[in-house]
Amino acid sequence: MKREFYLSLAERGLRMPIGTDLVLHEHGEVEEILVDGARLGRVVEESARRWKTPLAIPLMDLRLEKADLLRTLGVAPGEVDSFHFDAPPSLEQAAAVEASPLGGFAERNQAHIDAVRYVAQKTDLVAVGMAIGPFSLMTKLVKDPITAVALAGGGVTGEEDESVLAVERCLEMAERAVHRSVLAQVEAGAKAILICEPAANRVYLSPKQMRLRPALLEHFVLAPNLRLRNVLERHGADLIFHDCGELTTAMVRAFAHGLHPVILSLGGSRNLWDDAAHVPGDVVLFGNLPTKTFYSDAAMPDTEVARLTRELMLNMRACAHAHILGSECDVLHVPEAAGAIRRKVDLMLTLEVN
Repeated sequence: MKREFYLSLAERGLRMPIGTDLVLHEHGEVEEILVDGARLGRVVEESARRWKTPLAIPLMDLRLEKADLLRTLGVAPGEVDSFHFDAPPSLEQAAAVEASPLGGFAERNQAHIDAVRYVAQKTDLVAVGMAIGPFSLMTKLVKDPITAVALAGGGVTGEEDESVLAVERCLEMAERAVHRSVLAQVEAGAKAILICEPAANRVYLSPKQMRLRPALLEHFVLAPNLRLRNVLERHGADLIFHDCGELTTAMVRAFAHGLHPVILSLGGSRNLWDDAAHVPGDVVLFGNLPTKTFYSDAAMPDTEVARLTRELMLNMRACAHAHILGSECDVLHVPEAAGAIRRKVDLMLTLEVN
């Protein structure tokens, strides 16, 4: 796709949530659908049709790449979610991940890939893939990534501290796992990949650390994702970059200019009309209504959804930056609040703003 395609979506006033999970849970047999690529693909298609968008965005399941990486190392499926390395991964483990071929995915991972293939081959929609970012995956592999990254930010090397060595090796393994996932999705027909880096935020990378060591963000986040973007470019796919974490303006600027995605998706903590001044004009800003609170009528009544929708749209028009109004992250199904969430999503999509 060309950048003009995404810019044209913004120009025509597209509004959309990342809302496939909502549509999935309107169906019975959710667990069965999650391991059936064709059925999952039809849900992704249904979601795109529901929100009247050409972008068919899959479920934002950021557990898949961790499961795939640990499967390569022989970790049992039931232990994946709670697994963390107690010591730095061995060179043999790192080599095993590096050597893993493109194929042989677990059932749930393969269904995700096959859903992309269904959209690409059976519909007229733009098939979008999804993966966790390398840095965020690394934080899921070690017990205390915050301390280790802070030590690295203070100049401590892996040769001096085992926790720093652990995050360094886990980051390398994470990058390989993400590349493996992304390449399989591109091979299946994805024209763009949505990379989610929510851990690349001021909690893991404090403003003070980055002032003292400006290369910290480059090393841990920008460089791995830039290599990923270059892989996508070689295969004719676009980078959509999502970070709903608490960010600094310097981070936003670095993501926008350093990675130069076609779409930059930011969380509800950011004022997009302020961030627009730090984002190239050919990068579409996406979001960022606080949909994480849509489940609560007390925290987010309909009147506030309407106010925030109007405020965001008017301010983005005033700053004249390309913008697709959408959710700050994926909108998850909450059983006891399903009706309220859908009502508020419909409101943000249909509210007339003059």
